[in-house]
Formats: sequence, structure tokens, C-alpha cells
Amino acid sequence: MVDIDPREITGPWDKGYVLDRHTISSTMIGYNEFGYPEFDTVRSPLGELVYRLKYRHDNATVVPIAETVARFVGGLGICPEVVIPMPPSKQRPEQPLFEIGKELSKMLQVPLNTEVVSKIKSTPQMKDIGDYSQRVAALDGAFTVSTAVVGKEVLILDDLFQSGASMRVLATAIKHAGAKAVYCIALTRTRG
Repeated sequence: MVDIDPREITGPWDKGYVLDRHTISSTMIGYNEFGYPEFDTVRSPLGELVYRLKYRHDNATVVPIAETVARFVGGLGICPEVVIPMPPSKQRPEQPLFEIGKELSKMLQVPLNTEVVSKIKSTPQMKDIGDYSQRVAALDGAFTVSTAVVGKEVLILDDLFQSGASMRVLATAIKHAGAKAVYCIALTRTRG
């Protein structure tokens, strides 16, 4: 369990939170030998764990991340019946969010379902689209949701909250598919 600074987020879900900032500061310190800028980046403790998992393939971070989420969810007094990770926009051999979701589902003693949501159209990474309305347009019609969510309390798990466009579109689709309640937890948020 790591120290976090959670913030409530509003949207078409019943409860939603982002657990901490991803980066606290990032200062350009010069250029490397290939002419690319280099930065001195300070991340929150949770942001550092997420960074190490996604970009350094450090699987030792999965358990402390999942423990942090499980403890926070337990403190909310909600009882999700299924954990659904946000479908990835970038394909990787191992999906970091799915690994966290697997561990979290064990800790919460509820199933992880990576199949209930299907991404039916390719989308760019949302972090590469600056405008909120362009993000929503890029995500329009991107997801279908199976009837496996009907009558269930669903926990959507995401790694990075920037504008909330992805989470809003997915939460709306899950509600329209018949979920009883939708809760959203994003691990980190961008600065700004």
C-alpha cells in the first residue's frame, strides 16, 4: 500500500475517483547524445509504480498497486461484482492494466472480465489527442458491451485519467447494457 491523494471525479458513473497524480514535476535537463530532450521527472509514489510497470516491465509493482486500489475500494463501502479494465489503445504482449486487474480481482474476491467489453474500432491513444471533443469523437462507437453486466455492480479500472473521455464513453456503454451500478477508479491523473 502506498500513500495516495485521491480526488473524486464526476461523470455518468455512480462513484468515481482518481487515486493520485502521475507526475509531480518534470524539468527539462538537456538533450541526450541523439538530440532528444531529457527530463528530471518526479512522480507520485503510485505514479512511479505505474510508470515502472508500463515502461520498465517491473511486475513487482503489480501487487502494491492492486493493494492500494483494493484498500481504497474497501474504504468506499462499495461491493463491485466484476472488475473490468479499460480496453487498451496500445497493444502490448502483456497489458499492464490487465495484470493489475487480475491481482485486484483476487483481493476483492470478484471476477475480472476482460471479455465483456469489445473494442470494435481502432482508436489512437487518448494521451495523443489534446482536445476533449476530438477524444469523444474518436471513441464514438468504439465499444460494445455484452449482457454479462446486466444487473451487476461494475468497477471500471483505468491507469491514467486525463480528460475522462474514455471512461465516460465506456461507463455510458456499460450502463446502457444494463449494469446496476458503475464505479470508476483511475490510478493516476495528468497534471493540469
